[in-house]
Amino acid sequence: MTAGSRQVRHCQAKLLGRVSYEDGLRLQREAVDECSGTGREQLLLLEHPHVITLGRAGDATNILLDEPTLESLSVEVHHTGRGGDVTYHGPGQLVGYPIINLRPDRCDVHRYVRDLEEVLIRSISTYGVQGTRIGGLTGVWVGDRKIAAIGVRIARWITSHGFAINVNTDLSYFRTIVPCGITNRGVTSLSELLGQELRLDDVARVVAANFGEVFGRHMSLET
Repeated sequence: MTAGSRQVRHCQAKLLGRVSYEDGLRLQREAVDECSGTGREQLLLLEHPHVITLGRAGDATNILLDEPTLESLSVEVHHTGRGGDVTYHGPGQLVGYPIINLRPDRCDVHRYVRDLEEVLIRSISTYGVQGTRIGGLTGVWVGDRKIAAIGVRIARWITSHGFAINVNTDLSYFRTIVPCGITNRGVTSLSELLGQELRLDDVARVVAANFGEVFGRHMSLET
């Protein structure tokens, strides 16, 4: 299959269910190694148990509870190699880890992040929710509330880490942090906006389809 004179790449979307953060890191490392060796590209779609992650530029003071309190809430804390500050992952949130090679024609970090935002904006529009960008802030917003966060890592133009969409997320857990270090804006979720919960796998399929459209990949789905 070709688009113009270029061959359309294949990307396998994997619906993995609930995965610990450490296992998610391991799966990403394995996928990056495979992409580097064979060129195989993957989009890992999953949810994590309660976890707070700090990016390379993360400020630990943006975690508002002490370690014993977080442990009592079953919230882990991990330092990680992505960009960005502090964020929360948990049940009901769809996390996506694209492992793709941006070479030869997409070697632009800014464009990559904007393209991920476009994937998410198209995906939530399927449910009648209008997402927007806010200048100077990464992610997707509904009004002044963030519905999707982005934090990526790119090494030798192979991507890892990625995005998180609040689908059925318990938003009270965001009170344990200052999300992305931003103090004057809130968070929301699809379920809060729609007044009903959604099947995470259904949202994952919508995201995978839009990822293929935006990035010019032929997507297959593995459950």
